[in-house]
Amino acid sequence: MSTAPNPEQRPVALITGASRGIGRAIAADLGTTHHVLVGGRDRAAVDAVVATLPSAQPFVVELTDEGAVSAAVAEIGSLDVLVHSAGIAALGTVADLPTQSWRDVLEVNVIAPAMLTRLLLPVLRARQGLVVFINSGAGFTAGPTGSAYAASKFALRALADSLRAEERGQLRVTSIHPGRVDTDMQVELQRSLGRPYHPEEHLTPASVAATVRLAVDAPPSASIDTLSIRPA
Repeated sequence: MSTAPNPEQRPVALITGASRGIGRAIAADLGTTHHVLVGGRDRAAVDAVVATLPSAQPFVVELTDEGAVSAAVAEIGSLDVLVHSAGIAALGTVADLPTQSWRDVLEVNVIAPAMLTRLLLPVLRARQGLVVFINSGAGFTAGPTGSAYAASKFALRALADSLRAEERGQLRVTSIHPGRVDTDMQVELQRSLGRPYHPEEHLTPASVAATVRLAVDAPPSASIDTLSIRPA
């Protein structure tokens, strides 16, 4: 990871999955006030986001590689906000979805956020920081062909709830549950379901970023525990 300076000594935010979609919108929003560690796997895509922000640096790592994540985290000396936005989806009935798809979804959507949070707890505690989990409406309700994705989001909600209970008074923990958002992932999901895609029927990534800003800007004495956001 590059160690570009934070010349204004802004508060620091790490956003995973920040090279596209919701994560990129969150980076753009928090970039107005924070030094942003732009998380992603594709160096070129991450660098493109870094170049648009007034104070930022890349955080390029494969989140399922514990050794690589540990090495990258060791370079972070201060952290005020951690946003878990990276995620994947796999659709299929319980009868048809292969075991590897279950493993992949749970690894990226649950195990990786748990590991990254654990590794960053010391620096987050030092700043009485905020952890934000970008969840989903599927974290409350599961439908047909969505068992693996929903299971991962139910588990992510449990992770957030446990972390909040364990760290109350030291950290704030917010779980954000958007409905369908106009992203590349959503386009692919709707295509796989054979449905027509109408962007205007979905939330914008900027709308989700606004809910993250709400949690970030809440006074230190207040914790916004859970937020649901749906298209108006």
